[in-house]
Amino acid sequence: MKGIQLILISVIDKGIGISDEEKHKIFEKFYRVGNEETRNTKGTGLGLFIVKHVVNFHHGEIKVSDNAPTGTVFRVTLPLK
Repeated sequence: MKGIQLILISVIDKGIGISDEEKHKIFEKFYRVGNEETRNTKGTGLGLFIVKHVVNFHHGEIKVSDNAPTGTVFRVTLPLK
């Protein structure tokens, strides 16, 4: 996005992380990482789905990556208007 001012928002945690196999699925509606037998947290699987749609509505981008040695990094880039 050359010539456009951007804002970057990073959300970083030091949790168990997200496997490479699941990273492309986490923005799907109702998708939750892990399985029902081992999951310790409650949720609906809508949070990242909603975030992705809000970011897209504002012509932004969201990316997920590993936070070495443990955890996950979410980076949201939005154009400033």
